[in-house]
Amino acid sequence: MSRPARSATLLLAVASVTLVACHRGAAAAAPAPSASPTVQSIATAGPAMAARPTLATPVGGARLPDSLPDSTWWRMIVDMSEPGGWFRSENFVSNEMGLQHVIARLRTIAPPGGVYVGVGPEQNFTYIAALEPRIAFIVDIRRQNLLQHLWYKAVFELSPTRAEFLARLFGRPLPADAATSLTWSSDSIMQRLERTAPDTAFFRRTFAEVRTHLLQTKRMALDSSDLATLAYVDSVFFLSGPSLNYSSGSGNGGSFGRGFGRGMPSFSQIARTTDSAGANLGFLGTERGYGIVREMERRNLIVPLVGNFAGPKALRAVGSWLRERSAFVHVFYTSNVEQYLFQQGDEWSRFYANVGAMPVDPAARFIRSSTGGFGFRSNGFMMTQLTSGIDEIVKGAAEGALGGYWDVLRRSVP
Repeated sequence: MSRPARSATLLLAVASVTLVACHRGAAAAAPAPSASPTVQSIATAGPAMAARPTLATPVGGARLPDSLPDSTWWRMIVDMSEPGGWFRSENFVSNEMGLQHVIARLRTIAPPGGVYVGVGPEQNFTYIAALEPRIAFIVDIRRQNLLQHLWYKAVFELSPTRAEFLARLFGRPLPADAATSLTWSSDSIMQRLERTAPDTAFFRRTFAEVRTHLLQTKRMALDSSDLATLAYVDSVFFLSGPSLNYSSGSGNGGSFGRGFGRGMPSFSQIARTTDSAGANLGFLGTERGYGIVREMERRNLIVPLVGNFAGPKALRAVGSWLRERSAFVHVFYTSNVEQYLFQQGDEWSRFYANVGAMPVDPAARFIRSSTGGFGFRSNGFMMTQLTSGIDEIVKGAAEGALGGYWDVLRRSVP
């Protein structure tokens, strides 16, 4: 069954006329949904919103922009991206509970105001919130990941607080005490979300807001297939709620589907995790962390791209853009993509050649994941996050010193 067909099935299950119209390729404004409390009326009454954070000054005199015009940002996405490719899962949310355990090490070598490159969905927001780069590029082989980041962008821009963001994200209007949400812990905010019932009318209204924001306010050139995918992504979040995990969805991304990866951590669990000292440095841990990501989204300084790490265009285009501005990569989050590249012929060597062609700070680090069996303490997590110097790995690849992913991991530290 194709994704549009699966999307229609999911959306009909929640009686979403708006989304079915979008699935059919209708770009016109959606019918007005029935009366329902809005996010603003629920979550913004009361104390003033948190102050907008100031972004870090570009490090090392790099000529990185204070913001990008919408048209420039969109043109970068179009011009730098490659054709979409295949991955074995839909990956709506990370399965990495130990994301924050490498942040302390990274903060010693990645100053605020640098350049971040990453892959995948929301885990990038945690690294962005904690490390405060001046610009971030998210490069993923799946076009659905790009579209999910566009959807995230709209929800961030429409939502001044974490409470509003989560309400829109999952179609669950938070209770009236959301007016005090600026002081909530991540545990508290997720507990409230889990106790809040899904609301179909509210879900339809928030999707209409997002679609209007992307098409009319931001003027993005999205076709009917893109709109159908946005509707599908939104429906998966709505139907799964905060228990959404890596194996949620229809399985269109590959062979695993809903039955794959039982026991994967949920969105709620990941949002509640901490670093090794017990501090929640995630983007939903504090209003300040959330505000940093939101401000970067508002300024178009998070740039999602479609690209194969081993491909001929995306990473090299990012490198060229940075070189023109005397900027250098400081952190590159790869998850466990390198592991797959070593299983696909010479793609690993082409990836490291692509990274070697980018301007990279001498102290820059990779962040990667180990799925166990490589001798590292897991801290009870399914995935263990590790770091290594980028130059060291790129040089090892060029000199023929890497025979497999194990050779990369043994050059890494927790």
